[in-house]
Amino acid sequence: MKKSMLLGLLLMAGTTFAQRFPRNEISLNAFRNPSIGLEYRRDHVSIHAGYYITALTPDITTKFTKTGLTYWFLPVGKRENPSSFYASVSYLRGLNLDYEKQNAVSAEVGFRWMVWRGLNLRLGVIALAADGKDLKINPTPGISYSFHW
Repeated sequence: MKKSMLLGLLLMAGTTFAQRFPRNEISLNAFRNPSIGLEYRRDHVSIHAGYYITALTPDITTKFTKTGLTYWFLPVGKRENPSSFYASVSYLRGLNLDYEKQNAVSAEVGFRWMVWRGLNLRLGVIALAADGKDLKINPTPGISYSFHW
């Protein structure tokens, strides 16, 4: 297959995926992923901000503020607002324990399952890094309700 033909097929696939997501979406995130807060998505990119809690050490809750960007891809299903995969990068600011007043960054990948109407569940994995700390890898479950137009 010629390179130009392959490139054309990839561009067509990207255009098809772009048409599968609603143009705008606001999500009220109630638990952990990406944070307890708000998220606004336009096409394939969203911004989020809120309060993030996690257990970096068993039975100890570490708290952060969190803001970042997410890229949505590979929509699944035929719903108006489909389930899909995502990849995210975020800035975090520690609020307690060993991370208090400390900056951190994270990268996350996962899947969002649109359960019913706007109700959705997420399951992902996050890698969190901060100066002087070991890299932490944690699961990131979440529950949200999304409104799209």
